Amino acid sequence: MSEDSLFPPPAPAALSIAGESRRFPVRRIFCVGQNYAAHAREMGKDPSREQPCFFSKPADAVVASGATIPYPPRTADLHHEIELVAAIGRGGADIARADALAHVLGYAAGIDLTRRDLQSEARKAGRPWDLSKGFDNSAPLGALAPAERIGHPAEGRISLAVNGVTRQDADLAEMIWSVAEIVAILSGYVRLEAGDLIFTGTPAGVGPIVSGDHVTGAIDGVGTVELTVG
Repeated sequence: MSEDSLFPPPAPAALSIAGESRRFPVRRIFCVGQNYAAHAREMGKDPSREQPCFFSKPADAVVASGATIPYPPRTADLHHEIELVAAIGRGGADIARADALAHVLGYAAGIDLTRRDLQSEARKAGRPWDLSKGFDNSAPLGALAPAERIGHPAEGRISLAVNGVTRQDADLAEMIWSVAEIVAILSGYVRLEAGDLIFTGTPAGVGPIVSGDHVTGAIDGVGTVELTVG
């Protein structure tokens, strides 16, 4: 601890890398809302290709796959959302779509946990979603698979099951906005840097989970993520 620090700084959040001892330090977490047409419809929205909606989570919302997490407070409607997560390895602003994938170091399977009742209340009141999306343990993540090994997945099964029963089952090809488009558009709003994570949206089938549930998610060619709700 430096002499001018009031207390020791917290350890930075980090993501394991498949097959390596090195870890990916997490700087920021961005998320894309309603990037699958069927999910947009189930949420009562129009799945058009207007500018994507972005929101964020704090870096310390990351929790490693396999963890048991407490059921969060102030909600009676906690939902699961399986997502392909892109990890930025090289920063930039106003990145061209043609160059965007060169900035992506790798991919992971992640779950965007959502306090749906709080989100619905915020939407109706025209208020921010922060407390419905950016709460403690709201970003469970599997190991990062480097793009140099798996490429940049544009298709493949993405699925999630609760207690062995499949809830979400779709294909990455169904995304409205591709990873390259998401990186290019987001970098026009904020400068991306190495360590940033981007949750790229969830397919249809989101639903509630309760204490005692075991949740497993998988993305073909990328990896898996799992958690138990304590």
